[in-house]
Amino acid sequence: MRKISKKSPALLRCRSLLVLVLQMGLILCSLVCAWLLRFEFQVPDPSLLWAAAPILIVVRLMVMPFFNLTHGWWRYTGISDAVDVLKAILTGSFAFVVIVRYGMGLKTFPLSIYVLEALIAFTLLTGVRVLSRMLAETVRADSTSKRLLLVGAGHAAQTIIRETQEVETGYRVIGCVDDDPLKKGLRVLGVPVLGPVEALANIVGQQRIDEVLIAIPSATQTQMRRLVKTCKEAGAAFRTVPEMAELIAGRVTLQQVREVSLTDLLGRIPVDLDLESVREHIRDRVVMVTGAAGSIGSELCRQIRTYKPKLLLCLDQNETGIFHLQHQLAQNDGDERKVFCVADFCNPERMRKIFLTYGVEIVFHAAAYKHVPVMEANVEEAVGNNVFGLLALLNVAQSSNCATFVMISSDKAVNPSNVMGCTKRVGELILAAWPGERLRCVSVRFGNVLGSNGSVIPLFQEQIRQNQPITITHPEMTRFFMTVSEAVSLVLQAFAIGRHGDILVLDMGEPVRVAELAKTLVRLSGKSRQEFKFIGLRPGEKLFEELFYPDERVFPSACEKIACTESVRLAWPALKRGLDELYVAMSIGKRASILAQLKQIVPQFTYAGCDRAGSAENGPLSPSVSDAPQAAPALVDRPELPYRTWQVDPWLGPAGGGPGD
Repeated sequence: MRKISKKSPALLRCRSLLVLVLQMGLILCSLVCAWLLRFEFQVPDPSLLWAAAPILIVVRLMVMPFFNLTHGWWRYTGISDAVDVLKAILTGSFAFVVIVRYGMGLKTFPLSIYVLEALIAFTLLTGVRVLSRMLAETVRADSTSKRLLLVGAGHAAQTIIRETQEVETGYRVIGCVDDDPLKKGLRVLGVPVLGPVEALANIVGQQRIDEVLIAIPSATQTQMRRLVKTCKEAGAAFRTVPEMAELIAGRVTLQQVREVSLTDLLGRIPVDLDLESVREHIRDRVVMVTGAAGSIGSELCRQIRTYKPKLLLCLDQNETGIFHLQHQLAQNDGDERKVFCVADFCNPERMRKIFLTYGVEIVFHAAAYKHVPVMEANVEEAVGNNVFGLLALLNVAQSSNCATFVMISSDKAVNPSNVMGCTKRVGELILAAWPGERLRCVSVRFGNVLGSNGSVIPLFQEQIRQNQPITITHPEMTRFFMTVSEAVSLVLQAFAIGRHGDILVLDMGEPVRVAELAKTLVRLSGKSRQEFKFIGLRPGEKLFEELFYPDERVFPSACEKIACTESVRLAWPALKRGLDELYVAMSIGKRASILAQLKQIVPQFTYAGCDRAGSAENGPLSPSVSDAPQAAPALVDRPELPYRTWQVDPWLGPAGGGPGD
């Protein structure tokens, strides 16, 4: 976007006067030159020349305003200005011929001079504009401008080059690289195409390039990974342009090129699942999403509403988050099929009223505590929310004739080394062994979700913006990453294809080193150097995560990109005994006892001070292949327990007994 002039009116009038005088001089010069050329630099009848000169000047100056040629912004001259000059010359010449030959009767005026003068006038009036632009660009392209190399020589490159030439962006485009062999040696608005993309490393060194800009907004993920790899090998800072539509519409300038797309960090093509089958399962059903104000929950709500449920019930304890979600979902859509509830899913009485009021048929459970270091310091809340809150919600769903319950788990549930991961594993075991016949329970095991609330990417981006050191726990730490869109697609697909007790896992490719991801983020943000600070593993963190237990059987599901895992399931009576003891430990409130009972349920759980060989006081629970559904008893009131430790017994037992019975 061009800068708006803030110069005084007097200065602008002075500029306009100078432009007028200069153009008058050029028109007179063109007539004199044409006369001299016609008569071989002799002037046989000067009176005829001087009689015609004022007429020509007046005619041309009167024509110019109709073609917007009186302004002085010649540093923006382009092809359109040259066309306007040509139109003004032709129009003025026609009027000049008519006035001189038929108005004044000067038929002795040589016809060839009309043509010569027009050609010379066009050359002078166009040339002075081009020269002015070249001078302005030379002055602007000083030593402080960054030397920019464009990858691509198409329309996006033209837009970027034009902007650097017209606006003081702090960049100077030195050249382009493009794989089209026909473009080699060509010039794009005066900028040369220096060679193919493979030669980028050599060109960066030879031309002393400060920054590379990938000007191919239509590039596929495969092409973008190749370009990013080439830029990395060249050792230059690089960024990518926005979508072409934004560039064309002028909504984005060079200073606003996108720093990074989260999909650029994956190192793989994002998985695109066909969710058409989900539509028929959700249409005209009552669907509840817990944790609806979170990253996954809110995207779930946005996608579920497109499948036309009978009612979408968005539930979260975060009142502000629900307010924002309500505003987002209300845009371009009515509220007749949506209900927004501020409620704690751990409160069974409140949840029972909601289930019975709206007749909930499907539950997507996206509400859980997920931050590892925080939960290490708040063990009771982690277990209370992620285990007994889940049990309370399952019990309500079972007694309310709900049909399907989908829970979001985590790869941290595999061989857990932290409380959060262990509670997620307990949740998986509960859903796999759940005795209710009417309720289909499915777990979905996630990797790290890029860009979600509390994820590492926003933290890195903020540190880059503030020019602070990027804090990484360990140089060798790896994680599985997925996008929010992939995560939500997996949840919906799991709902459609999962059988009772299944744990479904998306194909997330190879694990990514967090340090490499941070370096890629720095490069894509246009930074040439960034300080990295390794702070050591935080409580409960592992160097690497796993997707499956060694004894789990992994087999394909009905969807190509989703695997289904099956391990030896605990029988409900055995699991219930462990949960009984965990509930008692929770009521006592001793951290060591709670951790010991968690390890009894999940023998693979390791934590500080724990015997990694793994036996708890009573030994780990014995697995059993006896999966026969058990009867679902009613809730057992326990008024002696304070509400914060669950006023009513929040879970089912095989014979109606609660913890300690």
